[in-house]
Amino acid sequence: MNPVPFVFVDVFSDRPLEGNPLAVVPDADSIDESTMRRIAREFNQSETTFLLKPEKDDADWHLRSFTAAGHEVTGAGHNALGAWWWLAVSGRLPLHDGTTAFRQKIAGRVLPLQVVSSGGAVRSIVMQHAAPEFGETVSDARALADALGLEAEDVLPEGRPAQVVSTGAAHLLIPVRDRSAIERAKPNAARLLSVLRASGGEGAYLFCRDVARAGSAAHARFFNPTMGIIEDAATGTAAGPLGAWLVKEGLVRHGRIRIEQGFTMGRPSLIEIEVGSGGVSISGRGCVSIKGTLRLA
Repeated sequence: MNPVPFVFVDVFSDRPLEGNPLAVVPDADSIDESTMRRIAREFNQSETTFLLKPEKDDADWHLRSFTAAGHEVTGAGHNALGAWWWLAVSGRLPLHDGTTAFRQKIAGRVLPLQVVSSGGAVRSIVMQHAAPEFGETVSDARALADALGLEAEDVLPEGRPAQVVSTGAAHLLIPVRDRSAIERAKPNAARLLSVLRASGGEGAYLFCRDVARAGSAAHARFFNPTMGIIEDAATGTAAGPLGAWLVKEGLVRHGRIRIEQGFTMGRPSLIEIEVGSGGVSISGRGCVSIKGTLRLA
């Protein structure tokens, strides 16, 4: 257990110092859960992922991810995509040109994914999410605005309510007027936590159709006080639900959708979503930015 190698992967970007940074600890089978939580606290990233050999042959790798506050993550977002990006680019996966299928175990579920490569280079990781489930709606613009540090007219434009949507993790999707309003958001953690608990959402995904880059379908920010995350630069488990919601509301067609996030944090991130009759998938790239070892004793 000593020393413990680790890497940082900047996820949903192909440039270092952009995207959502993820700490990855390979070959973590000998690390107990308590130590995993302490390591995640030491790295102090939104999430740290540990790569384990699966106990059964139903998966290729078992992933366990923890926030800096010690909460275990059960969805497949940047925590999983970044880990698989490292596995792919470090030569730990048997790849061929085109699409290679794998299986990952996360929180008792086995989820399929694909690694897309060509010319010996990894191009993207594609992860399947569960079919979307549309939950509670929130129509109280004043309560949402108070929780987000905004004015009532900034939220729920066009009369559409906020809604909890899950494709593996349930998040409250909150329509906001424009990018200016999203950038001004300063959540009150206690009030936002109350709204999330009442609606059954884990995190809050603010979004608008006013985008920073041509080709994006929505601009977003993510806050998750239930998991101790002040703000996340790229959230695959929320972008998947948003893609499904945009299609359900008739705002985009079925097909590929790009969500942009992290711009307010200075870490621009681009998340690709595929919404079709077969379900929802997310995809993106990564960049290994740090390699090191952690001393435990």
